[in-house]
Amino acid sequence: MPPTVPLKCIRSFSVFFVLGLVFSPHPSQAGGLYTTEFGTPSTGVANAGAVAVANDASTAWHNPAGMTRISDTQIMGTIGLIIPNIKFDADSNTPVAGGDGGQAGLATPIANTSIVHSLTDNLKLGFALGSMAGAGLDYGSKWAGRRQATESKLLTLTGMPSLAVKLGPWLSFGAGLQISYGKLDPLKLKAPNPAESTVQIDGSDWAYGFTVGALVEFSEGSRLGVRYQSKTNFEFDGDLEISGGALGGLSVGSDTEIELPQMVEVGFYHEINDQFAFLATADWEDWGGSLDTIPISVSAGGGQIPNHWKDTYKLAGGFHYRPSKPWLLMTGFAYDSSPVDDKDRTADLPVDRQLRYAIGAQYQWSERLKLGGNFEYIDAGDAKIDNDRTLKGEFRRNEIFFIALNANWIF
Repeated sequence: MPPTVPLKCIRSFSVFFVLGLVFSPHPSQAGGLYTTEFGTPSTGVANAGAVAVANDASTAWHNPAGMTRISDTQIMGTIGLIIPNIKFDADSNTPVAGGDGGQAGLATPIANTSIVHSLTDNLKLGFALGSMAGAGLDYGSKWAGRRQATESKLLTLTGMPSLAVKLGPWLSFGAGLQISYGKLDPLKLKAPNPAESTVQIDGSDWAYGFTVGALVEFSEGSRLGVRYQSKTNFEFDGDLEISGGALGGLSVGSDTEIELPQMVEVGFYHEINDQFAFLATADWEDWGGSLDTIPISVSAGGGQIPNHWKDTYKLAGGFHYRPSKPWLLMTGFAYDSSPVDDKDRTADLPVDRQLRYAIGAQYQWSERLKLGGNFEYIDAGDAKIDNDRTLKGEFRRNEIFFIALNANWIF
């Protein structure tokens, strides 16, 4: 269950619609972080230095400027599985009685493809296909936090054609156009009325963004990468449906606007000697700017839902170790800051600060084929929830396991 965009807008609107109340600020918890688990070799170092490595076709996703280092035509494919372990523990004084929701996490398969084609030695064409964000949670309908969420599913898929040019022996630029499809499929909660009606919202949209990057090569084994990611604005056009209670059977069209924020990522790659290389990354994501308010509307009206989101940052470091010529071993660690305080967090996506521990390996099968695999463990914190109206407690288990395989072909 990769970290994703917030779902509070759906909860708040549902309460407003069912009870005829004014929008009230009880913001949701969401990761506030873009997905970093793509299954590429950079996953084996917790994404440290991903915008600077530029050793295979996956650079078309991480930083298109790095494509100038790729020769011939290269294709990378990845497959993997995200396995969340998410279990809540309600406080004794939680406002709504109910169970703990059991195992709320839903296992999610992932796949990613990147292609780089050499038009000339200094001009490269690329394409990448993968997911920027996604979620899968199911607490059931009887748990203590059912008025915040019972089920939430968000799917996204992004395709990115890109172009890179080498301007000199040490400087390259690249840019890509991102075409994204998003689907809410669906989001559910229980309304706070005597019958506890089920409120469900779905929707889909196409959205567009871009990324630009630069690569500075100090030497063959030392380089700095920088990438800027633009905002991507989804306007989910769908339906809000209510079942059970006096309003059961009601269905209206809805429009929910959710914006993935701009971000800046800086990465460094340096070969210490023939066996060891050091990788590092720092990034900033403008979640406070993009999700200060969330517009939501139906035919009967709409409003701006206030959030209390903060910008987030990431720090990551890792090492490559080459014990022999065909093998490359790697490990890394990353820290992601929390996008939300305890009093503003809800159960849509229980992410606090995140700690990522990663290992991986690459094997040069032949001159034109490289195989790899990686494993990552994510500690998503206790994600304490302190909402006087709906839910109090914390997650006794809040972790994600990720395993993936990858292959890079040269044609």
